[in-house]
Amino acid sequence: MNVIERIKAVLEAEARAIQSVNVDESFESAVNTILACSGKVITTGIGKAGHIAHKFTATLCSTGTPSVFLHAAEAAHGDLGIVSANDVLIAFSTSGKSREVIEILELSRHLGVSHIIGITSHPDSELRDHCEYILDMGMPKEACPLELTPTSSIAVMLAISDAIAISVMESREFTKEEWGLRHHGGYLGRAARTDNEPK
Repeated sequence: MNVIERIKAVLEAEARAIQSVNVDESFESAVNTILACSGKVITTGIGKAGHIAHKFTATLCSTGTPSVFLHAAEAAHGDLGIVSANDVLIAFSTSGKSREVIEILELSRHLGVSHIIGITSHPDSELRDHCEYILDMGMPKEACPLELTPTSSIAVMLAISDAIAISVMESREFTKEEWGLRHHGGYLGRAARTDNEPK
């Protein structure tokens, strides 16, 4: 195997998958739903999708939108108590068939969650039946030679979540000063505050 060529092929496969996403009105509706949320944004997922959901929550929090990650497995053991009637729930699942995630959507409805948004791929995804809005990932071909390891699909999921988070941030007219207030440590926090410090 030529390692350099293989790495290039993986990067190209993931880039193609991202560029193939069909951005329709559901994406705008998702942004508007988050902006109108009077509670918090709850993200959930399991496995690799759960890691992306967790990262999305971190990005939202740092850009002015209160958010919390709900682990799909821990929800069955009391963590579902974080859900309230004014919240927006965003579920991440490539297949849309993960039992743990589907159960959260069903139970969150009983708890009166405001809206549910899904990020998924498979056309027969059960997740689609529980959501007002679907951010469709298309059917990305995994870069893994076994076509099993989540690669292209996870790249698409991450890109979609970043696009939503940045669109929400810009719609809020979120400033560099506000960004700096949420990052009191690290290089980025210092960089954000530098322009706002007294001369």
